[in-house]
Amino acid sequence: MVRPSARILLAACQFLLCAAGGSLASGDAPVLEQLAAHNVVWDSPSQDMHGSMPIGNGDLAANVWVEPSGDLVFYLSKSDAWDADQELLKLGRVRIRLDKPFVRDGRPFRQELDLARGCIVVESGVGEDKTTVDFWIDANRPVVNVQIRGAEAFTAEVALESWRKDTILPPEGNTIRWYHRNTESIFAETLKNQHLGHAVGKFHDPLLNLTFGGLIAGEGLVSKDDKTLATATPVKSLNIRIHALTAQTPEAAAWVSQLDTLRAANDQVAATEARPSHEQWWKDFWNRSWIFPEGTEEAKAVGRAYALQRWIQAGAGRGAYPIKFNGSLFAVDGQSYNKTTGQWQEQNADWSKWGGPYWFQNTREPYWAMLYAGDYEQMEPLWKMYRDAVPLLKERTKTDFNHDGIFCSETMHPWGLNRQGDFGKNNKEFYPANPFIRYYWDSGIELSQMMLDRYAHEPSEEFAKTTLVPIADGVVTFYDQHHKRTEDGKVHFSPAASLETWHTAEDPLPVVVGLRTVLTRLLELPESLATPEQREKWSRFLAELPETPMAEENGKKWILPARTFSDRRNSENPELYAVFPYRAYGLGKPDLETALETWNRRLVKATGGWRQDSIQAALLGLTDEAKGYVVKNATEQSLIGAKPPKPSRFPAFWGPNFDGTPDQCQGSVTLIALQRMLMQCDGDTIRLVPAWPKDWNASFKLHAPNNTVVEGRVENGKVTDLKVTPESRRKDVIVGAE
Repeated sequence: MVRPSARILLAACQFLLCAAGGSLASGDAPVLEQLAAHNVVWDSPSQDMHGSMPIGNGDLAANVWVEPSGDLVFYLSKSDAWDADQELLKLGRVRIRLDKPFVRDGRPFRQELDLARGCIVVESGVGEDKTTVDFWIDANRPVVNVQIRGAEAFTAEVALESWRKDTILPPEGNTIRWYHRNTESIFAETLKNQHLGHAVGKFHDPLLNLTFGGLIAGEGLVSKDDKTLATATPVKSLNIRIHALTAQTPEAAAWVSQLDTLRAANDQVAATEARPSHEQWWKDFWNRSWIFPEGTEEAKAVGRAYALQRWIQAGAGRGAYPIKFNGSLFAVDGQSYNKTTGQWQEQNADWSKWGGPYWFQNTREPYWAMLYAGDYEQMEPLWKMYRDAVPLLKERTKTDFNHDGIFCSETMHPWGLNRQGDFGKNNKEFYPANPFIRYYWDSGIELSQMMLDRYAHEPSEEFAKTTLVPIADGVVTFYDQHHKRTEDGKVHFSPAASLETWHTAEDPLPVVVGLRTVLTRLLELPESLATPEQREKWSRFLAELPETPMAEENGKKWILPARTFSDRRNSENPELYAVFPYRAYGLGKPDLETALETWNRRLVKATGGWRQDSIQAALLGLTDEAKGYVVKNATEQSLIGAKPPKPSRFPAFWGPNFDGTPDQCQGSVTLIALQRMLMQCDGDTIRLVPAWPKDWNASFKLHAPNNTVVEGRVENGKVTDLKVTPESRRKDVIVGAE
């Protein structure tokens, strides 16, 4: 047993090693050395928030930059900071000003995002004449740490900057305390407007009395006013801590009490004690999986995009709610483009294009990327949001259509109902007024497919019984009971749409193939996970599905978006959903030629934003196409529409595309495509390098179904140093596209 004194000495050594950029385990070194090449380093300050760096602990996040004046500035965000209209607001902006600024007298300047250690380091000056800022958000607590060290004594001011009418509490105990509190809520309004007024009292309102804000304090800081702290005397070191809290309380005083309790609990662990476990969390994260392409400059650029997008997802992926596709927690003062006037309009940091609700077509892509990365815990907020919505979704189906099951809206508030603007004010019908999503309910099918993959990767009876089966069975039940049968007993999916592109459709491809895939996989689950009645229903409904819509000419067959389709309004290729996400066609599967013909005939041939051509190319073994799209995604920030007047400095802040900046879809598509270029899993089969460019080498570690980890290298198109865990799964590995 290690004696206490020895344990303390060991912890101190570990901390010093971490602070020097070292490793807690010998096995970390090769991975972290390769990762260090992707650190973002700037040698000059940023003009404004468009030059910010992102950092987060999964729930609490910040955009950090240093202005030419020398001030250190950052926005604070939290995953559950919803206002009364269900818009995701910033907690606020903080400015730190020293009497000896970080930018002055031509001194060397350096700002680095240190991925391995989970921090941002700012350095001003060199050698003994250097001031350093270490900015990190505790991976295990809702605390922002800003640690400033100077070669000579300095004075500092810390100020909260708020552009809203938030409540700023009187200075007490040398702190800054503030909050935003919802005294109203749109929750009941959405139920009433969508014909569920009778159910208002049955369901919890997640917005009313929701209160969020924080507390800023630091040893040596005293109150200057209610929004400013200042050093009492010059210091050579300053440790600032910001505690963040979101809670629903009956009155504001209860929230203040909870904030005080939270601070006391956080402060029981000093920053020096918390730092080693914080850094260990990040080292474990980076050691869980990786892809490091090399061999060409394009390969290195793709590898950097992969690492930085995964950093961004980890920074927002462990909160109370799923990642927001339209900026995540890292949106800053934005610019909205008016197509009518051709002008850009300035927006404050609380604005995000398309607002607060979730859009599944866009939300899904970060989560598909998490499977092969093994970032399963980051998927839980998505499961929880839909799991919590099931009772209200059942109520909606019963009220609207007088049958069972659930349907999931393409655009939705977190409690499950349609985005208010899409449903339409005073809409007397049960279908949304927005024609793009009027009959578009596919998200429940794809969500079920994703949950089935999650179960396949790491089988869990609890997950299956509490989440997967209840949601998937509810979706299946809706489609089973909602649609009529033809004379030959087949389901007739009408009225329907094929994604947002074909607004009038019968038997749309994503519904037909999606349900066939999901039902087949549900029936493959252990019998103990479902009732005999559920399994009988799944089997019957599977047999009643119509055939996949097809066309044929001169001996060539291709897949259609639907059996009948018209009124094209968007730029998706619904027919290729048979390749991804549903994987009914692809390498190692029948009728590959049909899928390739479908690919060649697709109407929209492009990448950027949520477009998934790169993923589908990889699954079809089209190496050159997949490579070209991935390189374009990784090296061009804005691929859709007008270019912004103020592009982002951070290289992984893609956009504005369809969905604003930083666009989470473009980076996530890059992750998914690169993973599928290296590895594709189907049943027990693990296919390596099915679409990997021969001029790219790489080291990789990815996660496959059945608790399997695959690690190795690709050199000159050959897989070397292959390690499969457990070893028994090595027999299931196939190398190449054959």
